[in-house]
Amino acid sequence: MVPTPLPTGTLLVFGLVFVALLLFVTERIPNDTTALAVLVSLAVLEPWTRVGPADAISGFASPATLTVVAMYMLSEGIQRTGLVSRLGATLGRITGGDERRLLGATVGTTGLAAGVVNNTPIVAVFIPMITDLADRYGLSPSKLLLPLSYAAMLGGTLTLVGTATNILASDLSRQLLGHPLSMFEFTKLGVVVFLVGVAYLLTVGRWLTPARIDPASDLTETFDLENHLVRLVVRESSPLIDATAEAADAELAAAGHDVDILQIERDGESYLATTSDQRLRAGDLLTVRTSLQTANRVAGEFGLRHRHRDEVTEDDLSETPHRGTLAEVVIPPESRFVGRRIGDSALDERFDTTVLALRRGDELTRDGLDAVELRAGDTLLLQTTAGAIAYLADRDEVVVTREAEDPPSLDAPQRAEAADPLDPRTPVAVAILLGVVAVAALDWLPIVIAALGGVVAMIVTGCLRPTDAYDAVSWNVIFLLAGILPLGLAMQRTGGDAVLAGVLVASDALLPALGVLALVYVVTAALANLITPVASVVLMIPVAVDTAARIGATRLTFLLAVMFAGSTAFVTPVGYQTNLMVYGPGGYRFTDYLRVGGPLQALVAVVTTLGLAVFWGV
Repeated sequence: MVPTPLPTGTLLVFGLVFVALLLFVTERIPNDTTALAVLVSLAVLEPWTRVGPADAISGFASPATLTVVAMYMLSEGIQRTGLVSRLGATLGRITGGDERRLLGATVGTTGLAAGVVNNTPIVAVFIPMITDLADRYGLSPSKLLLPLSYAAMLGGTLTLVGTATNILASDLSRQLLGHPLSMFEFTKLGVVVFLVGVAYLLTVGRWLTPARIDPASDLTETFDLENHLVRLVVRESSPLIDATAEAADAELAAAGHDVDILQIERDGESYLATTSDQRLRAGDLLTVRTSLQTANRVAGEFGLRHRHRDEVTEDDLSETPHRGTLAEVVIPPESRFVGRRIGDSALDERFDTTVLALRRGDELTRDGLDAVELRAGDTLLLQTTAGAIAYLADRDEVVVTREAEDPPSLDAPQRAEAADPLDPRTPVAVAILLGVVAVAALDWLPIVIAALGGVVAMIVTGCLRPTDAYDAVSWNVIFLLAGILPLGLAMQRTGGDAVLAGVLVASDALLPALGVLALVYVVTAALANLITPVASVVLMIPVAVDTAARIGATRLTFLLAVMFAGSTAFVTPVGYQTNLMVYGPGGYRFTDYLRVGGPLQALVAVVTTLGLAVFWGV
């Protein structure tokens, strides 16, 4: 039998899907840009894709997109109350520094919080708290950060608002089944998955999770800068005398030396080089980022004396009043620094910030930093100012995971309380969030209207400023979501979803319906680990629903399988945003996600598939 050739439109849409998947995996251009390129292509090729301009931009008006925007804003309102960050103090008091208890408190608290607040900001807030507690009690943060990410994902399966993929699945369910998912419709299975996942993380997962970063209270030790921070004394014969630090840096760079002057010490006073207009004098003591070999060459060429025995510590680089502070930060996917070389980022000129080291997974880079192109998930050690780091963090250019500015006389819980006092409007913000959940759960209003109403209430009551609300949204996720939704529409209109469903239906000859359900879960999970969960859910839900209809199975069951698989991408650091956020601070290797997340992925796949069959039938 000769197979029927596919229509031109179907082949064209498959081609767009292939190119999009390739770009998602390689990240040659940002994912949100890829999604917008798909959107434009679908509209331009309307005669074949059957998606016109109005349909192409319909994702921006989708209830799913608007709900995700609102949930980012509501999460920011809760975060600004100081309630979430206060949990750090509570965890420290309850656990007493015991690793097993701290791990249990971390995954339990994170998972439950992620059920009602978007899990990405939860992880962003928890990373510095967990790192601080690990340092205080002499534990490796690596033992806690990967479980933190996994717990946030598991908690996201508890309610409709836990993840963007849940909200998206609800909207697709409305379109395909005429039935949007309710707030707690799948909570019973989410609880089972969460408990099984937590049990794994506290037992087998705890044993498999490596301690990549040694416990250290000094950031210079954490980044192994012992041989990359040196002190040089300006001799009377130095040609750098009377030059500013900026001019001296430029002169050293022109001579081919990779050197950054960080600090100038004179007469018992220290000055941050990037903010000071002090001109170098004979006898000045310079703290410099460079290698020992380069320091020796520079000393000989520019009339400087290398003080070999001087050790530069975190305290030396982060004292007041004229010194800056050290900060460990992660580059999030939405940062404008992604794709830029450090030398072209203008961190030094615009933000008085010097990059001292970069960690990508477990790889450290301390030389030739200007030529390094930044990627999402990179961890940087910065010498900067309190104002600059606050500015960058507020605009989501970086996620601050640790700062060297806490008074040494305070312990971790006291620092948490001092830094993040509870806002008087905390009860109001919590009441608003619970009100949104209740209104949506009781089906009084659609979730999108309830969430947007909650945003209005938070702004009116002063819990959230409009500018903070807009800044809280991860717009790259929103553009990715809005841009990729029309691709699912094109798949349906050209018959592409039916073609893929036919491939899955063919497995029905070898597998029972439960086996086909498991196959749908595994395929979706594989896609979610390679590309974004959003893209995998958009592509697979129509296919799964069509497959279920053809084999006489329950369509809602197959839709939920895709939703759960898209929310639990444990095997790679690039599949889920929270995995990427802990990649650098934990010093993990790519294989660590496979070693710890692989068994968890398999376990959750079995539990989810069986749970779906029990609760909703196949």
